Amino acid sequence: MSIVLALPKGRILDECGPLLQAAGVIPAADYADESSRRLRFPTNDPELDVIRVRSFDVATFVAFGAADIGICGGDVLMEFDYPEVYAPLDLGIGHCRISVAEPKDEAGTTDLNAISRIRVASKYPNVTKKHFAARGVQAEIVALNGSMELAPGLGLSRLIVDLVQTGSTLKANGLVETDIIAEVSSRLIVNRIALKTRPDEISGWIERFRHALAARSLAA
Repeated sequence: MSIVLALPKGRILDECGPLLQAAGVIPAADYADESSRRLRFPTNDPELDVIRVRSFDVATFVAFGAADIGICGGDVLMEFDYPEVYAPLDLGIGHCRISVAEPKDEAGTTDLNAISRIRVASKYPNVTKKHFAARGVQAEIVALNGSMELAPGLGLSRLIVDLVQTGSTLKANGLVETDIIAEVSSRLIVNRIALKTRPDEISGWIERFRHALAARSLAA
C-alpha cells in the first residue's frame, strides 16, 4: 500500500518543488499544473503517491488517514488543532503571518478594554475567537473564505483576521495591520496512527525531509 503525501494547491506548491527534489521525490510532471484535472499523481518512487488538495484541507486529509504525510501551513494547524496530526519539521517555506487588520482611517481607535464584543470577518474562527477571548472580548465571527478585505468597508465587520504575506492587498484596500496573532510557516505533518503502524516507512520519510532541509541550509 503506497504512502500518500498531501500537498497544498497554490503558492506553497511552487515552494515545495525544490524541497521535494532535495528529498528525492519527483512527481508526475503535471502535479504542479493547476489546470490539470488529476488530483492524485504517481512519483518516481512506486511506494509514494502525491495528492494535491486545497491548503486548508491538507491537515484534514492527514488527520483522518486519507493521507499519511503532508505539507501544511502553520495557520491551518492552529485553526484545526487535530490531535491525530504530528508536525515534526518546520520546513522553512510559506512564511507569512495571521494578522488583525482594520481600516487605515480608524486604526488605533478600537479600545478592546472598553468593549465586550466585536464583529470580525475571518476564515479562522477558532484562532480569532481565542485571540480576542484572551483580551476579554467576544469575537462575533463573519465566516468568509476570501475577499476578506472588503468586509470593513461594506459594513460587514469592524475588523478582519487574515493571512498576510506582504501586506500589499491590505494596503490596496485601505487596511492596515494592527496586531500580529502569529508568524507561520509550512510544516511536515504525519498521521500519528500511520507513524505507529508503519513506523519504518513514515520515519524514513521524516528523515528524508530532515536531510533535505539540512542540505538546503548548507547550500544557502
